[in-house]
Amino acid sequence: MGAFLEIFSGFGLSASAGLNAYIPLLVTALLAKFTNLVHLQEPWDALTSWWIIGLLIVLSLVEFFLDKIPVVNHFNDAVQSIVRPTAGAIVFAASTNIITDIHPVLALALGLLVAGSVNLVKSVAVRPAVSASTGGSGNIPVSVVEDVTSTSVSVLSIVVPIAVACILIFVICWAIWRFAIRPLGKD
Repeated sequence: MGAFLEIFSGFGLSASAGLNAYIPLLVTALLAKFTNLVHLQEPWDALTSWWIIGLLIVLSLVEFFLDKIPVVNHFNDAVQSIVRPTAGAIVFAASTNIITDIHPVLALALGLLVAGSVNLVKSVAVRPAVSASTGGSGNIPVSVVEDVTSTSVSVLSIVVPIAVACILIFVICWAIWRFAIRPLGKD
């Protein structure tokens, strides 16, 4: 995979980690273990260890179920607000292999920033709004959508990284239109 596509892959995987910390790590580990789509360099190749893959499966299941239990999901989000950005930093650096081309701190910082931003929007804006507007009953469907989105974006980020770029451009254009241009037209 070229460096340009690896960057898109890294951004997509770290954004996915902002929704669920373990899914993009698990997808990356499994695809690196069983396909030629991902080539992890040291020290990131440790993700392909059966112990790490097993641990990621267990952590994914724990995260999946805790996030579906009312009230517990809020505590889980508080804990995961530290874990998700960290996972985003790791998966960005591991998937892009730029850790050997540029300073490691920059690669880790980019992943941390992307995953942290997605996590912040999820934990501070979206989830509280869903809880308040649905009395908590909307959290389970939203959690399922987050898990499906995290899995889909993780796979797409590796298999078709240019799709991540297209989605990113679409979301940015929509946000500009929705929050900047459209309000101006209403005045």
